[in-house]
Parts: sequence; structure tokens; C-alpha cells
Amino acid sequence: MKSQQFIKLSTEINQKYRRIRQELIGGVLALISVMLIGILWYRLVEGWRWVDAIYMTAITLSTVGFMEIHPLGDRGRLFTISLIAMGLVSIGYIVNRFTDAIIEGYFQDELKSRRQRRLIETLSEHYIICGFGRTGRQIAYEFNAENIPFLVIDANAEVIQQAQQLGYIAIQGDATVDATLLEVGIERAICLVTAMPSDAENLYTLISSKTLNPQIRVISRANSEEAVQKLQRSGADAVVSPYITGGRRMAAAALRPQVMDFVDGIIAGADRTFYLEEFLIDGESCPLVGDTLHDAKLRSHSGALVLAIRRADGHLIGGPTADTVLMVGDTLICMGTTEQLRLLNQILSPLKLKLPRIRKQPPIWE
Repeated sequence: MKSQQFIKLSTEINQKYRRIRQELIGGVLALISVMLIGILWYRLVEGWRWVDAIYMTAITLSTVGFMEIHPLGDRGRLFTISLIAMGLVSIGYIVNRFTDAIIEGYFQDELKSRRQRRLIETLSEHYIICGFGRTGRQIAYEFNAENIPFLVIDANAEVIQQAQQLGYIAIQGDATVDATLLEVGIERAICLVTAMPSDAENLYTLISSKTLNPQIRVISRANSEEAVQKLQRSGADAVVSPYITGGRRMAAAALRPQVMDFVDGIIAGADRTFYLEEFLIDGESCPLVGDTLHDAKLRSHSGALVLAIRRADGHLIGGPTADTVLMVGDTLICMGTTEQLRLLNQILSPLKLKLPRIRKQPPIWE
């Protein structure tokens, strides 16, 4: 229902702008036609030179009040009066349509749309957030805090305006439609987050995004356990239920408050002392393949702590010992300060290192 309302609204807006464009073009063509009529009359009927005919037409339509180039008879003067009337009508129509276009925001929207399209075309390996509700806003807030390139899609024009006011790249569109995903560069994106309130919309968006870009990582929101299972079966790389996850974290905060404070302090936000980051062991660029953690001396060289290692086959090693061997395809989950992670980056050449920056505004809630 929501998607149908958006499509109807979008169609009405496009029709309105198309009508304004057609009316402006029609007015200009009418004025050109009047000019041609005047030129041809003075040239063919009055027998004037082309330059004189063009000049007489120009001063007549502009109503500057110059004298006639050559004397005109009654017939010529009656035509000139008619030419002035046709010119005033044409120019008045163009001015009226132009004023309406300014009032309707046609030129502003067109310039903004073109500028935004150019920005989107420059994005590569970016993240896409579908839905800018309470969940989507918090995701955008965290992405922005960690300087992640991303954009927002939402069907609500007011919501999109709010996102743009926060400095985010945001477009109004239906994320379940392939054309919208292609417009935001789905084929160049590395991750898409479906944070819409409807499980059906999240599912449709997941299927569309995986069809258009099979390599993209998709994180989906779900409102129920049944939706979690459906999204997982449809190919979601990760499914998060705000209600289930929120309930578990609230229980954990009640039972182990210090642990939760510590975890929250290292996984989110920009005002942190310690950060969690993941690093991929690349056989071509990492010189430590085959070494044990003891031989690699990552802790002593960088100060960062290796909390876990996920092997290429998906096996997770929690709390790896000094005898754990580093292998090609391992993903190291590490904790440290910004400087410590930078040093570890230089040692391991990770797939991606995302260092946060200072937030510019507090979270915004609906």
C-alpha cells in the first residue's frame, strides 16, 4: 500500500514537472513562430532587406518604440499592430510559465537532482541504507561517525529532506523497485542495509539487490522470528530484529551492566577510546602468513589485541593462543586505540580500515 502511494505521488510530481517543461518549450516555440512570421512579412510582403526585416521584427516585439525603418502603408501598420499583440501574448505566457516554474521549485529541484546524481555517480564501494526511520537514522549516524561513504533511500519526501539537512546523500524512491537501486549504483555498492518497517519491503529489496549485484552484502531488519528465517533463506548475510536484539541486550545490561557498558563503548560511536576492527590476511601482501601469533609479535609491535580469528572456512577461534598460526584468508578481530589499529594496518594490510571521526550532531530520534 505504501509503495503504491509513493508510485502515485511520484507519478503526479513527474507529470507536473513534465507539464511545466512542455509549457515553457511551447511558449518559446510560439515566440519563435511569431518572429518568423514578422520577418517573412517584412521581407516578402513589404519587400525589405533581410537585415531590415529582422531588425523591424525585433524592435516591434520588444516594444522599444523606435521609428519604422521604412514607411508602412495601412496594411503594414495593421500587421505590425497584430505582431505586437501576438508578441505580447507569447512573452506574457512565457513569463507566466517561468514564474510558476520558480514558485513550484522546478529549477531548484532540477539543479539539486543533477548535483545529487553526479555525487552518486562518483560513489564506489559505498553503503546503501533503505529506510530512514529510527533504525535507519541510527545506522546513518554510525556510518557518518566512521566516515563511511553511504546514501539513503526513503519513499517519504519529508524524511529525505531531513536526511539532506543532516548532510547525507539521500534520494526519494521505492527501494523495492530495481530502477531505484540501479539509480543509487547498486552494482558498485558493497553493502545494503534494509531498515524499513515492513518485512515484505525488506524481503523484496533483499531479493532485488541480490539479483542486481550477487556479490553485495545485505543486512536486513526483521520484526519477527518468522521474518528472520525467511530473510535468511532469501540470501541475507545478516538479519537483525530490533525487538529480539533489544530484549537480549536489555537483559544483558540488567545482569552484566559493566560488560555491556564496555561492549557498547567499543563497537559504536565516535567518542571512543578503544575500537574493534577486522583485518583480512592477504597471502600476496601479508608477510606473516604461516607465522604463529608469538612469532608475529602483533601485540608488541602495534599494541592491538587479537580477540578472535575466523578461518576462511568459517571456523571461529576465540581467544587465540600464542601457538595459533596465521593462515591465508583469516580474518583477525582486533581491539585497540586508533593509533594501535593504524600500526596493525601497516603490518597486516587489512581489506579495509575504517577510522572514526568526531560526530557533528547527536542522534536524532523520531
